[in-house]
Amino acid sequence: MSLVRLLGFRTLTCGCVVGRYRELATSRELSYVEEKGNGCEVHVHRRNHTIPDRLAPSFASVLTARAS
Repeated sequence: MSLVRLLGFRTLTCGCVVGRYRELATSRELSYVEEKGNGCEVHVHRRNHTIPDRLAPSFASVLTARAS
């Protein structure tokens, strides 16, 4: 088990809550499903599992999209 630092949380459009973490040993960023949305039909959104970055874009890209 490695130490991680919480970068933030966000809610996806499907209702799932995803936490973004940075692994301290490798500086790798991980997206982790904290809670699955009630109406979510995405198979890879499983509670307490990591999800690929293509299904959880970085917080920077979300902030850029909201700013424009």
